[in-house]
Amino acid sequence: MPLALLALAVGAFGIGTTEFVMMGLLPDVADDLHVSIPTAGHLVSAYALGVVIGAPLLAAVTARMPRRTVLMLLMALFTAGNALSAFAPGYDSLLAARFLSGLPHGAFFGVGAVVATSMAAPERKARSVSLMFLGLTVANIAGVPAATLTGQNLGWRATFLGVSVIGLAAIASLALLVPRTLPGAAPATGLRGELAALRSLPVWLALGTTVAGFGALFSAYSYITSMLTDAADYADSSVTLLLALFGVGATIGNLLGGRLADHAMRRTLFGGLTSLAVVLALFPLLMRTQWSGALAVVLLGVAAFVAGTPLNLMVMEKASTAPSLASSANQAAFNLANAGGAWIGGLALTAGFGVTSPTVAGAGLAGLGLGVAGVAYTVDRRRAPKGFGRERIVATHVPQAAADADADAAAVRH
Repeated sequence: MPLALLALAVGAFGIGTTEFVMMGLLPDVADDLHVSIPTAGHLVSAYALGVVIGAPLLAAVTARMPRRTVLMLLMALFTAGNALSAFAPGYDSLLAARFLSGLPHGAFFGVGAVVATSMAAPERKARSVSLMFLGLTVANIAGVPAATLTGQNLGWRATFLGVSVIGLAAIASLALLVPRTLPGAAPATGLRGELAALRSLPVWLALGTTVAGFGALFSAYSYITSMLTDAADYADSSVTLLLALFGVGATIGNLLGGRLADHAMRRTLFGGLTSLAVVLALFPLLMRTQWSGALAVVLLGVAAFVAGTPLNLMVMEKASTAPSLASSANQAAFNLANAGGAWIGGLALTAGFGVTSPTVAGAGLAGLGLGVAGVAYTVDRRRAPKGFGRERIVATHVPQAAADADADAAAVRH
């Protein structure tokens, strides 16, 4: 494993920690800043809004910069945002700091995925991306619980100071471990070349698969605490440990998806989305006992994250002339899935269908994701050159002669 992947994983660990820790600190923040918990909840939304805006914007404006430099600048912005959060004098300033913290999130993972694949052999590209995202899944196992306990015992400001330290460690790791010149990286295409990639129908189909597929996850995960306490009859004190089990499942799914996608990217994606739909459909039954409820949480993490790596690679492959912007846009799509999935799950609850009804809605979203992925496959088959019937992963950095983004179909081999 290239040591540069360790540097990327450190950054991913910090980002994953700061993204999810606010959920556990909302009561403390609300009490300290004298706002209601629903008002404090806007701090979660502010971070997500920063991700959606910052992912394509920062990837586009840094398109001509060396990717090592871009990664370090993004982590510097991330560190500054968390430090400002720690010293925010009031609610409005904390809201702005959380938005600032979210801006580099998507671009870091987008550019990081391109860096990871550029340093890997063609048959190990998916595994290299999954190793970078390992930092994100491990954050759900260790980082978020530890940061939450820190905030509850030392104050929520100490949590964001700790995340700032992780950010500084990530910057140092990137400076030491990521080479200045990446051996397999494509030449910079500039802003026009990056934006041209978004004119491609296959890119939008891949992004649509992400929104629907991971919307399925967040339709259920957003309300997992209520399901565990009201349906599976767990005590409130057990929820933190159970959410760590989700992180365990996500880590297993992430590593498994990376290994499988190196052999068959499309089939891994279809298999992951199908498994997600099945797990979500079975959730109402699994939530009837404690042991099966815990199993359901693990299986949810496994199924969802098996699909994560092939989704990232598919977007990069479809935009092979400008993978940084497309991969960053995919991170924005993940956050749109977060918001949209939570909203759809909430509709099911509001309609009075029961505490586990969001998972049924999620199963429908997973089915929609499968449908969009199927359309994408059909489009690829029609565009692919004749004689390429066997699926294989293509290096995302292969240069193409034409600047037209639709020419990315020439890089597809199915």
